[in-house]
Amino acid sequence: MPYLYVKLMFKKTIYLFVLCFGMYVNTQAQSIKQLLKQGSVAMSIKDYSSATQIYNQIILIDSSNVSYQLLFADASRLNYDNATALHWYEKIFKQDNGKIYTEVLFYIATQLKNTGKYKDAKKYFDKYYKKQKNSKDKTKKQLALKAKQEFDACDIAQILVKNPVEVNILHLDSMVNSKVSEYAPFEYDSLLYFSSLRDKSKSDANGVGYNKLYTSHKSPTKENKFLKAQELDSLFNKNGIHNANTSFNADFTKIFVSRCGAINASQYKCEIYVSNFKDGHWTDLQKLPAPINVQGSNTTQPCISELNGKDVLFFASDRSAGEGAMDIWYAYMNKDESFETPVNAGKKVNSIEDEITPWYVKENNTLFFSSTWHKGLGNFDIFKSEYKTSEFTDPQNLGYPINSSYNDIYYSINSKKDKAYMSSNRLGSYFEDKPSCCNDIYSFPITPLTEPPKPIDTTALIINKMKVLCPLTLYFHNDEPEPKTKVIVTKKNYKKTYEDYTVMKEKYFAEYTKGLEGDPKNLAQNRVENFFEDSVDAGMQDLEKFAQLLEQVLARGEKVKITMKGYCSPLASTDYNVNLAKRRISSLQNYFLEYNNGEFVKYVNNTNPTEGSIEFTNEDIGELPISKVSDDVKDVRNSVYSPYAAMERKIQIIAVSYLK
Repeated sequence: MPYLYVKLMFKKTIYLFVLCFGMYVNTQAQSIKQLLKQGSVAMSIKDYSSATQIYNQIILIDSSNVSYQLLFADASRLNYDNATALHWYEKIFKQDNGKIYTEVLFYIATQLKNTGKYKDAKKYFDKYYKKQKNSKDKTKKQLALKAKQEFDACDIAQILVKNPVEVNILHLDSMVNSKVSEYAPFEYDSLLYFSSLRDKSKSDANGVGYNKLYTSHKSPTKENKFLKAQELDSLFNKNGIHNANTSFNADFTKIFVSRCGAINASQYKCEIYVSNFKDGHWTDLQKLPAPINVQGSNTTQPCISELNGKDVLFFASDRSAGEGAMDIWYAYMNKDESFETPVNAGKKVNSIEDEITPWYVKENNTLFFSSTWHKGLGNFDIFKSEYKTSEFTDPQNLGYPINSSYNDIYYSINSKKDKAYMSSNRLGSYFEDKPSCCNDIYSFPITPLTEPPKPIDTTALIINKMKVLCPLTLYFHNDEPEPKTKVIVTKKNYKKTYEDYTVMKEKYFAEYTKGLEGDPKNLAQNRVENFFEDSVDAGMQDLEKFAQLLEQVLARGEKVKITMKGYCSPLASTDYNVNLAKRRISSLQNYFLEYNNGEFVKYVNNTNPTEGSIEFTNEDIGELPISKVSDDVKDVRNSVYSPYAAMERKIQIIAVSYLK
């Protein structure tokens, strides 16, 4: 081959290589430019999750550019991805040593503290403070002030960890907690109220999900366990908006909640709403007028309590005239249900940073709240402050392990005053994409308050508790009680039918999973387990509570009317089912007649005007109006042992009313 030809081919090859490489570099540059624009948009709307993914793509293209590293680190930090943020901040610091990217020192310290590395964090906080304490830049000067505060806090954190509070923190299981956030817990008479974004099937057209209010009953058979959470109805959960934070007044006649609209991907504008219990039901939620909700301000996390002998509403707000960011405020409620001008909880409680999730306990005049400013273990810690001589005292940290280096918020005490709840994204919480992304609910026992609350032993309170339980649903095995008969009464007591029913759980497992293997079998078994725990057990638990409350109101001379309704699956004829439903209602009446050795017998149809009385009434009974359950007697898997069929074999106390 001639030399000239080889030389020309070599030059051509080099040219093509340079051309292709140049095109590749140009393409990469264009790609980074486009990604930077996308990342900037995501950050501007505080969509830190999307920003993290975008900047990660840039890092995959060019990991040597410090400005790209900083963008990725900042987005990761704001997205609560501590490990990733710390990695890239430390990488930047190794290259820059805090000369140009001065804030990297502060953020390294923050990430170290947030992961419990207090000694290392203290070193970096000190570095940043010394460099920026005399800065004329307002932002840097405030960060320097924070660094000084955190420098001292790191010592306190180590002391708290070495001297833990003697308490057993319980992480509630997946009946309550999910892979997304659960928060704002409050237990009222064994019923847990909380907020969650768990049901993504109800997202809007843009795929945006909304927080809803949920409840979960305590398990009647397992200590410290709850049954599967149930979403509250549309009266409390409005579509297209976030619903959160329940707080009841002392006699259970008012409920306050927050409703929030998104400002961007991470910030919300919230307002407080109220509903009243009137004429046997809760009224539509109404937004509280000024001075509680004020235009242009975030007002949220209500807690109704009592202060100085008056009803008072505590809440968090970023309104003007505060100490900075979110503050704790309180407003007295007048007898006409209007509110006085809100009062800031003061400089000892509120700071230049966020104070949120107030919970005031009137029995010992103590305000519980969470703060990122007061000295603690990291992120939000829970503090308490006593109300003395018309002001709140210096806050006290609740200690470790109640507090952690992660977010610890929404402290509350149950209605029995023997257990506390909180929300936290500490390690061990369930997560969808990364550890510590999401809050879960935790609980722990507390010493019962030494000063008992003022007795609220009113008939109205008991009545309200009973009405909350309705409709109260109870379940039966197929053709029970008194199978294969047409009688309309039975000698069986519902409690006995319930006990007989629960021992059949293994039979239901065997029949409903017959012929299945692997995941389908596990799914079927889970359905059976959930039905017995969430429906059968929960119904019996509610019935026992209902009976206890009924006993109290009858002793007070109340005239009680209990309305019941029966349902059946379509396995038999309608005529047969009508009689079966009557037998089931008869078993419930027997339960009441035999309750506590016949305590209620003297009240049934009692005509003495000075004494209590019970009147039982029935509404339409029979099959459910529309049933999708099999009526094939040979297909017992679906017509008898299916949870869907079992859900139709029920009776309900649909109403309880009080006769004058």
